[in-house]
Amino acid sequence: MSKINIKPLADRVLIEPAAAETKTSSGLYIPDTAKEKPQKGIVVAVGSGTKENPMTVKAGDHVLYGKYAGTELQHEGKDFLIMKESDILAIV
Repeated sequence: MSKINIKPLADRVLIEPAAAETKTSSGLYIPDTAKEKPQKGIVVAVGSGTKENPMTVKAGDHVLYGKYAGTELQHEGKDFLIMKESDILAIV
């Protein structure tokens, strides 16, 4: 994991999504048009939280999040998602 210079504000979290599966468990290759958006990733950076809700996730945590959660962005050629901590469903 490389050092990134994006610092989320308040209760926001920056996540690097996991790569989409390219092959099924039976060995069939999945074409690009049929790949599903991954719903798991690694937390890269976290905000400082709010007075009422301190942050529970930290950088390096593997998390699961909702299918349509967050805002997609690109930084230095990499894809990231930025979302509220409440959009994260679980730490894996």
